[in-house]
Amino acid sequence: MSGIRPAAVAGRFYPGDPAALAQQVGAFLAAAERPAATPALTPKAIVAPHAGYVYSGRVAASAYARLAPGRDAIRRVVVVGPSHFVSFEGLAGSTSDAWQTPLGAVPIARPSGMPAVLSDELDRALGAEYSVEVHVPFVQSVLGAVELVPVTVGRAPPEAVAGVLEALWGGPETLIVVSSDLSHFLDYRAAQEIDSRTAAAVEQLDGGPLSARHACGVVPLAGLLIAARHRDMTVATLDLANSGDVGGPRDRVVGYGAWAFYERESAAEPVADAAVLSAAGPMLLDLARASIVNGLATGMPLVPANDHRLPAVIAAPGASFVTLRRQGRLRGCVGSYLAARPLAADVAANAFNAAFRDPRFLPLRHDELSGLELSLSLLTRPAPIAFADEQDLLRQLEPGRDGVIIADQGRQALLLPAVWHDIPDRRDFLGHLKLKAGLALDHWSPQFAAYRFRCVELKSGAAARLQ
Repeated sequence: MSGIRPAAVAGRFYPGDPAALAQQVGAFLAAAERPAATPALTPKAIVAPHAGYVYSGRVAASAYARLAPGRDAIRRVVVVGPSHFVSFEGLAGSTSDAWQTPLGAVPIARPSGMPAVLSDELDRALGAEYSVEVHVPFVQSVLGAVELVPVTVGRAPPEAVAGVLEALWGGPETLIVVSSDLSHFLDYRAAQEIDSRTAAAVEQLDGGPLSARHACGVVPLAGLLIAARHRDMTVATLDLANSGDVGGPRDRVVGYGAWAFYERESAAEPVADAAVLSAAGPMLLDLARASIVNGLATGMPLVPANDHRLPAVIAAPGASFVTLRRQGRLRGCVGSYLAARPLAADVAANAFNAAFRDPRFLPLRHDELSGLELSLSLLTRPAPIAFADEQDLLRQLEPGRDGVIIADQGRQALLLPAVWHDIPDRRDFLGHLKLKAGLALDHWSPQFAAYRFRCVELKSGAAARLQ
């Protein structure tokens, strides 16, 4: 499918006449107030509803009004919403070249981190979906000329959504929008009660208590909460209402909420969580070894029990690399740079995959277990690097200490701090990252983003150390 996707719900969910639509959206935005407690920053992500504007427009505007300071910086908007009509596995994008609304056409971006559309038939079926579309007129009104990355979520876990958001995260040029209404068809008081509990969970960045009864876009919302928790973001509740507040019947209402998510201004070196990770080292090394032994016995990785007695850092989302060596030679290395699952599960899965699924090696044999050296690299939270240009970025890199992630044009790559041993020159290190991401050596753009992290290195029989 290519060409321009026509508006599916213009004239129903929002006005089909351009002048009437512009007037309605403008009135909602003008009426939106900025609470004094809201940080004077442009949100990195927002959550807003997708019902008809007469019901949810005021709540949506409370989020979109916060984006006005970012009009000159934001160039790409990722909108993630649930599929209401079509049941399918995974996530889907759009093969259209642009999406049309009464306010004009918005070009579609297809960065490499986007999941592929499953089929042209699915794309056509999703042409009637409104969860993403209703946000586009607000995007056009507030941000002007941008590219749109529409993502529709079918049957998928929140971790899959978090992974896609991380791949598309980018820098100040990228905005994340999650589309979701809240409770459906309860009476007014019951809706207020359950929506208040949903707001409390969002404010705690905890999607665990949420289900489809709390929000129709619960999976996109929970995926954003995973990413926000991983990035230590702050969140502000902007508005909470339901259809009964704007003249709808109060015996069966639909709830609406709006939130703004902010990245922290400081990029302080995350040494504190490195110390916590080091303390958990012996338990994680034992877990990695047990997963490999279990793999030799059963062909399956060890699945850590969900035990509340585990240290918090092990039960919380974390990212790790597991490296295996025999007689000083590499025997397998697999890892994660996204904290999308509990650290215990991440270490167990990566240990199994390093032993049996690294495509560079044959699966580990029983006779190779003796003398196998195992090491873990536990990644601290990535912190964004603020820089004026490439030379400024190079000056800030600390050889031997910084692990680095770069992102641009929907592409992303990571190098661990240990790589500095082989590539000690800053420019060569950055060049290797660019090539790994599929970018040219001389590539640069105003949207280029970089993040630093540190690694807690743990080895069998050796004390933990921080690189």
